[in-house]
Amino acid sequence: MLQRFGEYNPNPHFPHLPLILLFGILISVFVSLLVQQPTTQIIATIRYDNLTMPASSIRSIGVVTCSTRPTRVNPYITQHISELLADIIREVPGLRGAALETIDLEAQGLPLYDEPAVPAGLPADDPTPHYRAAHTRRWSAVVRAHDAFVFVTPQYNWSVPASLKNALDYLYHEWGGKPAAVVTYGSRGGGRAAAHLQQILTGLKMVVAGTAVPLSISMSDIDECLAEGALTRSVVERWAGEGGVTEALRSAAGEMGGQ
Repeated sequence: MLQRFGEYNPNPHFPHLPLILLFGILISVFVSLLVQQPTTQIIATIRYDNLTMPASSIRSIGVVTCSTRPTRVNPYITQHISELLADIIREVPGLRGAALETIDLEAQGLPLYDEPAVPAGLPADDPTPHYRAAHTRRWSAVVRAHDAFVFVTPQYNWSVPASLKNALDYLYHEWGGKPAAVVTYGSRGGGRAAAHLQQILTGLKMVVAGTAVPLSISMSDIDECLAEGALTRSVVERWAGEGGVTEALRSAAGEMGGQ
């Protein structure tokens, strides 16, 4: 029978049972929070370590021409970026001893991804001999020979060329932990491609410079460069003036070098 309000007890033998149960639940929640907190910190530390590479170990930087079209200005832009980088890296302590080498994806002879094995599942310390195709083994050796990369790419429909995504997807362990910078070009500088490529490279566990280098180039500029067989003076001067390409590239190189 109900007693006066505030005095009803469903179990008269254990008058404090509700309070005991509530106290036990609070203790369980508190303990679970204490146990989870160190786990989160450990995971964060592991991710940071995997994405960190000592700047002193950067001895070779691959400057990648990412377009494979028969008619392209990408090689001219890659050459220009390499020439600027040659002077810039002398000012960056972590990159002063590095050599620059151009890597043209068109010359790699990579078909649409055709490896049966998932590259992330291969031995991390030496994945190269475990690829089935000779073109993959050659590409793996090229990437492993460099400690950092600068990707020079056009923007196609708000993203990167299929040739670049294909080349990246062929490998996994070869990219991990290596610094990378992104240079894009397009009618408005290729900012969408830069953001997408930075995400892709982060997914490959590369150490990606937050500063991207956008280069604006119009269709008429491209036609003039193709006719001249090199970047025109007007394009180079515009990038140096309004675009500030040297300053942006210096900032990206500083991030690569650990500054």
